[in-house]
Amino acid sequence: MKLFGTDGVRGKAGDFLDAMTVLKLAMAAGIYFRKHSTTKKILVGKDTRRSGYMIENALVSGLTAVGYDVIQIGPMPTPAIAYLTESMRCDAGIMISASHNPYEDNGIKFFDNHGNKLGVKCEKKIEEIFHNDELLTSEQLTGKHIGSSKRIDDVIGRYIVSIKSSFPRDLTLRGLRIVLDCANGAAYKVGPTILEELGADIITINDKPDGFNINENCGAMHPENVGKLVKEYRADIGLALDGDADRLVVIDEKGEVVDGDKLIGALCKYLNDENLLKGQACVATVMSNKALEDYLNEDNIALHRSNVGDKYVLEVMHNEDINFGGEQSGHIIFSDAAKTGDGLASALQVLALVLKSGKPASEVLNAFDLYPQILHNMKVNEKKPLEEIEGLDALVESLRARGLRDLIRYSGTENKIRLLLEGQDKKVVEKGMEELVEFFKKAL
Repeated sequence: MKLFGTDGVRGKAGDFLDAMTVLKLAMAAGIYFRKHSTTKKILVGKDTRRSGYMIENALVSGLTAVGYDVIQIGPMPTPAIAYLTESMRCDAGIMISASHNPYEDNGIKFFDNHGNKLGVKCEKKIEEIFHNDELLTSEQLTGKHIGSSKRIDDVIGRYIVSIKSSFPRDLTLRGLRIVLDCANGAAYKVGPTILEELGADIITINDKPDGFNINENCGAMHPENVGKLVKEYRADIGLALDGDADRLVVIDEKGEVVDGDKLIGALCKYLNDENLLKGQACVATVMSNKALEDYLNEDNIALHRSNVGDKYVLEVMHNEDINFGGEQSGHIIFSDAAKTGDGLASALQVLALVLKSGKPASEVLNAFDLYPQILHNMKVNEKKPLEEIEGLDALVESLRARGLRDLIRYSGTENKIRLLLEGQDKKVVEKGMEELVEFFKKAL
């Protein structure tokens, strides 16, 4: 059984992610982290799903069985776990969350002692230990060597101070009206607190989790709800988080959702103007519109592209020594302020940009037009290696000769091929996609 996906271990709680699986996974992770242990402590946080209780207790049992002391801090955003793991000098951090997925799902994300997400090699080693029943049995401890657990409820203040310190000291949110959607998730306490302490007038929605309503018709997956309230309350801006608050969707004062690529572009230029952009570059994924790249190039800012997934964005940021990057889906990473995508840290940077510009959000966050882009998913009978498909290279060469950017890849979880084409002429893009679809209908 393969455990790790693109962002930790994720699946239906009680089914793929049942108590026994979590127990074994916790033991495997504990055995792995123990090899480089300095404090014998592991931090565990979660979002607001009901299944978090079951998974948390199974994690604690597995970790204490192999000698770890566990610190449980309850519902907190994923980026808070990353920050607090390093701040509290733990050997590792664990977040129980399935991010933007519905409540039936849950997941487990691991962080190293510096608050960084584990790489593929580390995940593979944990998975190897997980499948070694003999090792899991022999590594269990007895007597005084068994670990302990305790719950701490006051660490929320450390994270709040950390996020607030990323907001410019010469600015205040006084006079700014903000609609905030907490998605009935992990930021239902910290989100409103941070914005209120900075002086904003807050209209908060979906801040009453009941274990089942996380992401349900709310949050970053449904920003249209915030848009309606922004217009109704004549707010200056709307902010929608997802269940574990590592993603942000911004809604301008007209109630319109700001495209993720436009948001990355505006923030990148803001950092550059403030002399805060490291390496004169930023990172986005292969899905980002080429208009973003051209917009940044106007100011001699380079755009590096990564695979889809915030951990791959972070990987390129580290390799290229860059402090800013993101995905068009809303994962925005300011590495000077947070270890991973942080919806609240990103929100404060957006608000700082709007305040310093003196312009409405609709103007400052929509600085360029996107090129026409078409995404098409096709079911296939067989995932034949692309390099073995006769005639594909010639077709791609023809598309690129017409000024089109292409992305052709198989889905990692379904029998589908994902096709992306974009260019400055909509009709040329549409014609190119027709050719691409027709080609794959015959080839696959």
